Parts: sequence; structure tokens; C-alpha cells
Amino acid sequence: MLKDSILGDKILEDNKQSKLEKWRAKYASLVVALGCLYSLIVTWGEGWFYTTIMIIGVLICGTFAAFNLKNSISKQRE
Repeated sequence: MLKDSILGDKILEDNKQSKLEKWRAKYASLVVALGCLYSLIVTWGEGWFYTTIMIIGVLICGTFAAFNLKNSISKQRE
């Protein structure tokens, strides 16, 4: 109970995101896109259904990653 109170006060006192949260907000979709790309390369040709799903995943997550990076860079410049 005391530990939760101390940690809660610390979090409220700082009122900042941790480095992990900042990194996750900025690069999470890029990591997922790279994971899909890796899976696509490893499983290429094993089945058209899985290959298609991985291609779609790479395209969608890659698009999210590009827009997230673009937004984070523009927010940094402000």
C-alpha cells in the first residue's frame, strides 16, 4: 500500500512520460512492421494466404510507422 502511494506520487509529481513510453509511441508501429516483414521473408511461398496476410500487415503497419514518425518529428520541431 505504501509502495503504491509512493510510486503514484512520484508519477504524478513528474507528470512526464517515461523514456519507454515515448519510444513506444514513436517506434511501436515500425517494430511491428519490421516483424511482419521478417515473418514474410521467412515464410515466403509456404502458403498464399499467409503470404498475403503478411504483405498486407507490412503495408498497413509501415504506413502507420511513416505517419507516426512524421508526426513525432514535426512535434519535436515545434
